[in-house]
Amino acid sequence: MEGIKVGNKQSKYPIIQGGMGVGVSLHKLAGAVSKEGGIGIISTANIGYQEEDFNTNPMKANLRAIGKEIKMARKIAGDDKILGVNIMVALNHYKEIVKECVKNKIDLIISGAGIPKELPEYVKGSNTKIAPIVSSLRCCKLIVKHWIKKYNYIPDMIVIEGPEAGGHLGFKKEELEEHAKPKLEDITKEIVAYMKEIEKENGKKIPVIAAGGIWDNQDIQKFLDMGAAGVQMATRFVTTYECDASEEFKKAYIQAEQKDIKIINSPVGMPGRAIYNQFIKQNEKEKTKIEKCYQCIKTCNIVDAPYCITKALVNAVRGNMEKALVFCGSNVGKVNKLVSVQELMQELTMGLV
Repeated sequence: MEGIKVGNKQSKYPIIQGGMGVGVSLHKLAGAVSKEGGIGIISTANIGYQEEDFNTNPMKANLRAIGKEIKMARKIAGDDKILGVNIMVALNHYKEIVKECVKNKIDLIISGAGIPKELPEYVKGSNTKIAPIVSSLRCCKLIVKHWIKKYNYIPDMIVIEGPEAGGHLGFKKEELEEHAKPKLEDITKEIVAYMKEIEKENGKKIPVIAAGGIWDNQDIQKFLDMGAAGVQMATRFVTTYECDASEEFKKAYIQAEQKDIKIINSPVGMPGRAIYNQFIKQNEKEKTKIEKCYQCIKTCNIVDAPYCITKALVNAVRGNMEKALVFCGSNVGKVNKLVSVQELMQELTMGLV
């Protein structure tokens, strides 16, 4: 078993902890995962929600919080470990957020929720490595060809998020129906084969990471055997003591059953997987009045939105579950207890070859 190489650093284990926002994966979780030999990821989505001026100047609060969170995560993990961030292309201040992360010498940027066409431009001259999130071979080819043609830049990593992932999904709602759902295994095989061609042409090793619905060491081994360099997992890291979310948020995961998971229409115009709680049911009948816009996502139209996604996600991470949107992966029904990141990493890597 090999870790994942990012620049001149290598993780001990082939596991990336997925970025979860708002506030679910900040410095405590990301720092602990990196310390234990994985790659910890801080979510930048409204990262400054705890800052005093978040309501009056969310952009300023978010940019300030990036430096704070990276610094605190580094303190936990150590400078020799790999630390990354997740940045959604759909964020209104995408460019500024990327540049702030680069300024704070982040090792890796994973970017999805849109096509990160200009990302190589924003990291120019830095040691920060970049990885687009893709959901199909078509999407992967589009990004790789564009980056090579426009910037002469080959991705440092490819992250494939399949249809079983949590939160916003890179699929149309009809593609997520049981009979039409593509398999992560099939997408991974196609992309691994394609990236091998790119590696040969360019003489650069490009790790392919599989994500979405990966549960245990058997799942991890299956994707390693297919040629993936590692996996990205999020749901299982929520129910760790170190996760930055509230105890109520973790409890919602532990109590959830398979029947409680639903693909919802997110207020920002994308399908998303979430726990089908009272708040979601209520908003299907009647919209929650939006009193303030946080200018978070480009695709959000507050006139039509059933509720403010920022407010609902902040409520979730703070434990105000009556007014919360709780995103989750397809395996949330299997989660039944709290563990430490150390225990979880040991369990996930046991017997890997």
